Amino acid sequence: MAQLERLLKMAEDELTEYSTDARKMEKLRRKIGLTVSVTEQQQVKEALLATMKSNVITQVVEEQRQAVALPFWGIAGLGLLLGISLNQPICLLASIAGTVLAYRIQKWGWKLQANRLLLQTLEDIETHIAQTIK
Repeated sequence: MAQLERLLKMAEDELTEYSTDARKMEKLRRKIGLTVSVTEQQQVKEALLATMKSNVITQVVEEQRQAVALPFWGIAGLGLLLGISLNQPICLLASIAGTVLAYRIQKWGWKLQANRLLLQTLEDIETHIAQTIK
């Protein structure tokens, strides 16, 4: 669904700015309100809920992606250090593997955070609409 991907990109853009979650949601709410109709918002929310799987691992990666990736950054650094100083190619391979794993974990956590921000914003829009109707 192209609309979901576009909204996720908007959410990722909001994550790059240093501000509170409430401010990010407020800015994202304005963007969504201007570009997406209410029915499309419902469809996007349903598609987003269908793709999100919540378990312990995804929650930890979403909330602490940098802490989860840190040991792999350490493996990468140590592998590079030992690979160069001891002239061991296997350590250099460990360095490459650690870098790739750390990068992918951080990227995965970033996407999980964007999904959560978008979902919270869509739910916030729904509650605002429900309050104005009453």
